[in-house]
Amino acid sequence: MKTYLFCEKAKLYYNCTMIEEKKELNPENMPHEKESIGSFLWEIIKFTAIAVLIVVPIRVYIAQPYIVSGSSMDPTFHNGDYLIVDQLSYRLKGPERGDVVIFRFPQNPSQFFIKRIIGLPGETVVLDDGASVIQSNEYPGGFTLKEPYVRINSNDIKTVSLGDGEYFVMGDNRGASFDSRSWGALPEDLLVGRALVRLLPISKAAVLPGEYKISATGDMPARAEEK
Repeated sequence: MKTYLFCEKAKLYYNCTMIEEKKELNPENMPHEKESIGSFLWEIIKFTAIAVLIVVPIRVYIAQPYIVSGSSMDPTFHNGDYLIVDQLSYRLKGPERGDVVIFRFPQNPSQFFIKRIIGLPGETVVLDDGASVIQSNEYPGGFTLKEPYVRINSNDIKTVSLGDGEYFVMGDNRGASFDSRSWGALPEDLLVGRALVRLLPISKAAVLPGEYKISATGDMPARAEEK
């Protein structure tokens, strides 16, 4: 619609009248509000679907976040640490001694624990007054683990033999950890994954936090020879 100002001279002044020109609207020029709203909703639906297709498989099969609760892994991890857990690696290869793992608690699978792997399938773990000794077919005489991440040890006297697909796990804070010493071996099918990234606190952000390849103290004993 256009508006014009029409004026005519009348003696000492101009008499002005507002005249409006009405233009008929062409339906082709009218805004398509319904189409715009429908297009907007369709874009939202597409974005949501794409996000779900990307995020859900990542959360289920590759990685997902966890927050550490408690002090059983002190001083390696502290209460409130924010971790990203790698759920893919153990689908490709088995856990190694020294890995920090997240798993479902055998006595209540709805709960998640974080501990360190000490004993592997087929081995026997001997706890002797703070020392962790590993016996296996390869090393029948056993060897003692070197564990510098343990600040507060315990005086446990215990022997646990592991079957196929079983792991022995303990917290780094041995005096305050509820682990395999109390409830036994961890079945492999309850493993969720390993600690891949620590995001928070920012001052301690790291990739593979707590990673330590456990070694034996002193010289390794001779391996058993096949005859």
